[in-house]
Amino acid sequence: MTRFVVNSPNTEYTKQHIFSGYDYQRTEVDVDENGSISVTPITRKFVFKTKRTVPKLGVMFVGLGGNNGSTVTGGIIANREKIVWNSREGEHKADYFGSLTQASTSRIGNTRDGKEVYVPFSSLLPMVHPNDIVVSGWDINGLDLKLAMKRAEVFDYDLQRQLAPLMEKIVPLPSIYYPDFIAANQEDRANNVLNGDCASLAHLNQLRSDIRKFREDNKLDKVIVLWTANTERFCELTAGVHDSEANLMKAIAEGHSEIAPSQMFAVAALLEGCSYINGSPQNTFVPAIIQLAERLGLFIAGDDFKSGQTKIKSVLVDFLVSAGIKPESIVSYNHLGNNDGKNLNAPKQFRSKEISKSNVVDDMVQSNHILYGPGEKPDHTVVIKYVPFVKDSKRAMDEYTSTIFMGGRNTIVMHNTCEDSLLAAPLIIDLLVLTELMERIEFATPEPHREGEPNGYRLSEHPKLEFGRMDSVLSILAYLLKAPQVPKGTPVINALFKQRSCIENILRACVGLPPENHMLLEHKGRSVFGKEVRS
Repeated sequence: MTRFVVNSPNTEYTKQHIFSGYDYQRTEVDVDENGSISVTPITRKFVFKTKRTVPKLGVMFVGLGGNNGSTVTGGIIANREKIVWNSREGEHKADYFGSLTQASTSRIGNTRDGKEVYVPFSSLLPMVHPNDIVVSGWDINGLDLKLAMKRAEVFDYDLQRQLAPLMEKIVPLPSIYYPDFIAANQEDRANNVLNGDCASLAHLNQLRSDIRKFREDNKLDKVIVLWTANTERFCELTAGVHDSEANLMKAIAEGHSEIAPSQMFAVAALLEGCSYINGSPQNTFVPAIIQLAERLGLFIAGDDFKSGQTKIKSVLVDFLVSAGIKPESIVSYNHLGNNDGKNLNAPKQFRSKEISKSNVVDDMVQSNHILYGPGEKPDHTVVIKYVPFVKDSKRAMDEYTSTIFMGGRNTIVMHNTCEDSLLAAPLIIDLLVLTELMERIEFATPEPHREGEPNGYRLSEHPKLEFGRMDSVLSILAYLLKAPQVPKGTPVINALFKQRSCIENILRACVGLPPENHMLLEHKGRSVFGKEVRS
């Protein structure tokens, strides 16, 4: 593993923590009634504190036996065991391709002769390695993961053959099954469920007990619970039920019918001190659950993995709008044949997915008032069809029609074949690794600079600083999520490169590196920037 030390007077390495002083710069804008814009640069000092000890991490998947659950688990085992297998294309070695943290790099600067230096993203800060993650979880279907993997038809046969003895030992725990929230066509899979078809304290207590037992049996330091089960219909937000923590707990005790399974798992996870990630597009995070997470100082994140078509859309629309081209119509068609597609065949479940896919362009459109007037945005249609034959190999077809110079038209048509679970699995790994890392990062705002203190960071007096964690709604994970949850009053950012830059620059700040700005002024004018300046 590549390791590096930042040589800065504003960075301090101790046995337990990394402390980094950081000047955060932002621009504050005021617009008066005449439309005049006043811009004020603002600098705020922060101190970041990152625990260096990497814990033993466990994950509990809701939907462990589904395509995503079995693919992530099999992928972790294959990497841990260094499995090599053959397909008709030849020999393959286990990898984490598609993972931001495990398979991408970060530029940390230039050498004195101008050569750019890149390091593995995972080396920026001490992170959990996926090979060390312990896996368990729940599923409404009782197949062990060897059979679940075979049913999914995602991995090559030779890889399945080698994984089988290790996967058959993993059996999902009985889950809760509330038929009204998922498609009726899922009923034939539901053979591993707890008694009762609506919320109850008995269900909540059983889920909490499962989490505690998993933690104790495996001697884990932390557990994260992640929903990768079927998409639910949107729950009907109900006054006196979803609006406060107290009301939600009372409604669970009374067996209220409008509490979704994903909400039960979220409550159980939070009450057991676990972060909770929602990988499907339903509205799990009602006000009561956000309130519970905030009271306990725990993280929640969602919604819906951003793996294929939506990721491409967030790149392409960002490019078009940034280039001054006006997208007028976006039509997205999908067909897939896995169980996710079967569940989405039901109208209420499809509506949840449609909402998460449709809002992805809004912030990019709103960024350009030259192209779009108030309230104006492109026509945007999303279609999903279930075609069993294609199984996990999802087809996505998009048409982007834009207005260009002097009333011209430009149409881009794209066909994207995405092996759905093989794209989603590395995102799930990133969500786990980054969520755990965020649990070890705190920051504080120092008192104003005093005479004799370098840059006012007072790192030598860091015990006196009041450190706190990020908001409970962990919006830094937006890069990995289709409909990112953000704290109340916070703008939603969907532009992909902004989202990645956010993650990278926060991690850079934690070790005292400036944000990447790609100005490279030292290479823009040799007559101005001589060798002495560049060095």
